[in-house]
Amino acid sequence: MLDKALLQGKVAVVTGGSRGIGRAIVEQFLLNGAVVHYFSRTEGGSLEYFRNQVPGADVTHHEVDVSNEEALQAAFEEIFTLREGIDILVNNAGITRDGLIMRMSLEDWETVQTINLTSAFLASRAVARHMIKRRSGSIINITSVVGKIGNAGQANYAASKAGLIGFTKSLARETASRGVRVNAVAPGFIATEMTEKLSPQQQEQLTEQIPLGRIGEAGDVAGACLFLASDMASYITGEILTVGGGLAM
Repeated sequence: MLDKALLQGKVAVVTGGSRGIGRAIVEQFLLNGAVVHYFSRTEGGSLEYFRNQVPGADVTHHEVDVSNEEALQAAFEEIFTLREGIDILVNNAGITRDGLIMRMSLEDWETVQTINLTSAFLASRAVARHMIKRRSGSIINITSVVGKIGNAGQANYAASKAGLIGFTKSLARETASRGVRVNAVAPGFIATEMTEKLSPQQQEQLTEQIPLGRIGEAGDVAGACLFLASDMASYITGEILTVGGGLAM
């Protein structure tokens, strides 16, 4: 743990927290003193990982399908019975169903919107009234540079992530007067299970597009989330922090 834990005593909820960027966010929050509840469909050994990385960490997994309104609400109600409140929400859950629009099914379109965008609405709604009543809180939505610049073959994904940007700014305006901050982080190309499936040639082509000359790490995104969740960002709301090595500048 850092000498000055930035989130000491804070209660955080992270959706999609068992792997990739979500796992890095959970770990970073735990290292900085937060109590973390994370949602995912399967635990997948993540609890053991967190407890090994951060001995004594107060971390709880909830098996939740974030597209299911009732299940999501039940998970939040369970947390409210265990904790005095929720200080931080990170809407990270997301999927891809790539394909050119001429071949994209309505199911692939709607599934991506539901997981990536609607789940953020449901989770934010579940905590907003509580945060407003306490006159404090931080909501962070994980969008993407694709939501800012688009990407061929990802019309559904780009639309969902662009929607998160509009959602972030609108919710920030609704809650700012009550001390609740809402921001978004827009990752660029990040080394995850998805990028690991790319061939060396494809990875090289991606890297050539990035001014900083490297694919990002999940920890780069987690660091941005730590900043926005902490009191260091107490005067920041409605912003989209791009973590893309200069890709979208």
